Amino acid sequence: MSAGTRPPRRPVHDTGTHPRTRTAGEPSPHRAEAAHTPSEPTLISSVQRALRLLEAVGAHEDGAPAKQLAREAGLPLPTAYHLLRTLTHEGYLHREHGLFRYGDAVRRLGAGCAGPPAPPHQPGQPDHQPGQSGLAPGPADRVAHTVAALAGELGVAVYFAVYREGEVNVLATADAPGAPAVEEWADFRQTAHAHAIGQCLLAQLDEAERADHFARYPVRALTPYSVRDEAGFHRRCAARRPLQPVCEREEYALGTVCAAFPLIAGETAATLAVSTPLARAERLRPAVDSLRSRVGALIGSLSFSISI
Repeated sequence: MSAGTRPPRRPVHDTGTHPRTRTAGEPSPHRAEAAHTPSEPTLISSVQRALRLLEAVGAHEDGAPAKQLAREAGLPLPTAYHLLRTLTHEGYLHREHGLFRYGDAVRRLGAGCAGPPAPPHQPGQPDHQPGQSGLAPGPADRVAHTVAALAGELGVAVYFAVYREGEVNVLATADAPGAPAVEEWADFRQTAHAHAIGQCLLAQLDEAERADHFARYPVRALTPYSVRDEAGFHRRCAARRPLQPVCEREEYALGTVCAAFPLIAGETAATLAVSTPLARAERLRPAVDSLRSRVGALIGSLSFSISI
């Protein structure tokens, strides 16, 4: 897209009177892959691959690393990484010290008490409604609930993201009334230089990690306000003070302002970010200040997703 092209500003979600949360598995649906003949049932190969990975994990009581699991499941390593991240995010796997083992969701299935998915939590409602199973929410649910609660309180869209295995991963997103989340019109992973989420994550990497990222995803202007080249991005990084919020104005999407600040927890680069339409830009700074004032509690709520 040329620098003069105006990217779309359509909201991703319904913008009703309460926040709606997207988790990592929801934003970018992929085309289902199927093998079908008139005499055979339709088989979804992505589901088959995930099951092969689960079976491979089950063969290692003490856990196994991603490369070994990919080899045993007969999968390309990038495919295995994506599936492992998804299964971990959904609670079916748990990663510790680089080893994957079964998570709580698998144990609940084995006990026959998984139950149907719970509806999204609404502000003002108790965590469990009458008639629900009463199971404690999984890690992904807790992250989604935290992000949705922040969006409802602050009146801005809120995002939680990490940089893991060379990729920007937006793990949870929540709209707020009048402040829908930015539409991912250009892949967030490939355009990290242009949005506050990516800029904040890349600023936490060392020089070699940033060089590797830009070798795969070269800097390109998305709007008239975007950084134009890699040298320009590095100059911006050098001018920023450590641990300070990263703010960007219409660099990824016209009509939108965003800010992100780093979450320091272990070795994984993580960030909480907020965005709002340009017409309500005055909401941005109070939202960032509020989040920074409680960063310790927020890291505690999000630590599982930071560490996996």
